[in-house]
Amino acid sequence: MPTESLATTQTVKVNPKAQGKAILITGCSTGIGQVAALYLHQRGYQVIASVRKHADIAPLKKQGLPHVIQLDLRDSNSIDLAVEKTLEICQGNLFALFNNGAYGQPGAVEDLTRDILREQFETNLFGVHELTTKLLPSMLAQDDARIIQNSSILGFAAMPMRGAYNASKFALEGLTDTLRLELKGSSIKISLIEPGPIATNFRENALEALTRNVDFAGSRHKVAYEKSVARLTSKSAPTPFTLPSMAVVKKLEHALTAKRPKARYYVTVPTYLFAFLRHILPTRWLDKISIAAAGA
Repeated sequence: MPTESLATTQTVKVNPKAQGKAILITGCSTGIGQVAALYLHQRGYQVIASVRKHADIAPLKKQGLPHVIQLDLRDSNSIDLAVEKTLEICQGNLFALFNNGAYGQPGAVEDLTRDILREQFETNLFGVHELTTKLLPSMLAQDDARIIQNSSILGFAAMPMRGAYNASKFALEGLTDTLRLELKGSSIKISLIEPGPIATNFRENALEALTRNVDFAGSRHKVAYEKSVARLTSKSAPTPFTLPSMAVVKKLEHALTAKRPKARYYVTVPTYLFAFLRHILPTRWLDKISIAAAGA
């Protein structure tokens, strides 16, 4: 499913309270990150959009974003350069960080090697952690600052064939909850956004990671993989309850503007439903629902 972008003809009102407030957004080449960057720029924020590939800088600048930088969350040197560039652009006054950059590695847990898991965590957890901690000193110096982590329904609800992504997002949520406790009393407010199905390029990227890293023929899950490929390549209607990226961006904006932002923001019906069911159902029943929802 192709990702949608914020139409350049769309009228977005400037928010006077956003004027001059700098925000770094990761993963802006497509999807949620790109829509968030374009929307918040129009709202008046000083948006610093980051992309993993240098080739993605020019297209974003053509869409009107003046500050686009290269940042590979797997590379500490890249993170150092991005931090330096970000603080240079905003003159050390960074108001917010939206950790959005991530990808999903499908595959049965038994078929995931140590290297595959490490690669998933390098982007979805280790890089996010390193970027956040290196920006913390400058953000703590602000009178008000925000850190927003883009997690997932899979950050609290496990589903089959998604073990690497599940693990990385579960870990991100644990690290974020701890950081929120440790930031209590400081100027920084921290939130998690937990989307369910969103119309982005996530499926295409997951398919590429699946075919590159998993040996279908040698796995006892061969049939399940064939179903996964069929689902990920399907041109049929999107998964029920799928929402556009703006649904996430609206929650992001609340986390940026609220005096007391929520610790967690649910997005899409499945996220609300699973958040409720995990507190009332026995694990055996919840397992059946998770397997059915995953199409496994």
